[in-house]
Amino acid sequence: MKTRGAVTVEFSLISLVFFTLLYAVMEVARAVYLLNTLQEVTRRAAAMAAVSDFSSVSVMDQVRQKALLRTGPGTLMMGQPVSDARVQIDYLALTRAGNGALTLTPIPTGSLPACVARARLNCIADPNGASCIRFVRARVCAANGNGGCDALAYQTMVPLVSLPGALPLATTIVKAESLGLQPGSPLCP
Repeated sequence: MKTRGAVTVEFSLISLVFFTLLYAVMEVARAVYLLNTLQEVTRRAAAMAAVSDFSSVSVMDQVRQKALLRTGPGTLMMGQPVSDARVQIDYLALTRAGNGALTLTPIPTGSLPACVARARLNCIADPNGASCIRFVRARVCAANGNGGCDALAYQTMVPLVSLPGALPLATTIVKAESLGLQPGSPLCP
């Protein structure tokens, strides 16, 4: 009769350890999934942006969504806080400094050419000019307001448990291709 409560206590202690280990294994597997998926998201976003019309907001929204394997806005499956709003696409110029060194320089959104035909003409006129789109960079991060990116905080599956740390800054840079230019595209003003 004295051992009736002992089984319950032993079961509760062992189940606590078991479920803690089970949760830890699932969380580590999810972290590895996120590490691999973030790199794939940036690779897909950069590849699609290199051949998409950068001057169309709707086209760029679709590029971000398709990079996350989605057909509409939202977060990555099992990947909170990664969402299409966190996929940042930058267009880069290859500028030549006074000493002859070449530097990848982000082109501010306000300085991008008005259309893809103008972007092509800018590169023909000056391949190392500040408005010639030579490369496309895709990152998954939190924009910090001054053109930079901050790492996203890692969020666990169970919101009751918080782990310190951040997701790595995944970045992919590819050569700009057609940027959505079609034969016979009209020149913008």
